[in-house]
Amino acid sequence: ASHHDVDKVAFTGSHVTGQSIIRASAGNLKRVSLELGGKSPDIVFADADLDAAVPGAAMAVFANSGQICSAGTRLFVEQSIYEEFVGRVAEFGKKLQIGNGLDPNTQIGPLVSEQQLERVQRYVRIGQEEGAELALGGSRHGTVGYFHEPTVFTGVRNDMRIAQEEIFGPVLTITPYA
Repeated sequence: ASHHDVDKVAFTGSHVTGQSIIRASAGNLKRVSLELGGKSPDIVFADADLDAAVPGAAMAVFANSGQICSAGTRLFVEQSIYEEFVGRVAEFGKKLQIGNGLDPNTQIGPLVSEQQLERVQRYVRIGQEEGAELALGGSRHGTVGYFHEPTVFTGVRNDMRIAQEEIFGPVLTITPYA
């Protein structure tokens, strides 16, 4: 970011790293574009086609095991369909095939490293400690590799860490709204 032959920096990641990039790029006033921890919310209204919305919302976070910056990790569901939607997302998640990413039948592959698996497990514990409830998953999958079950939290408040911080794992928070 500080190199004088670099004219533009685009970065997606943490606000701490974003601040470092801004400081480093100030020397030659280069253009900088930052996307810093947006936590990618999805919103489902009561009139949604639930047969389309459930897999869409679920795979928005479960695809790539949640390891993409645009993963739909926060889901807001209109109160009148909340319970049904949570149940349907949990059922959908239970049926997903977890395994080797090279297997064409696999729908959820491994996390990138043991360190990332531990990070996801730490956030699951944090969510529970802060009062969120598991509707699905919450555990490592198997004993070989870095697999984590699709995980769904309910009872999530916006001030909880799992609602504010990027987890980069297959963890979905569902919050009702009116």
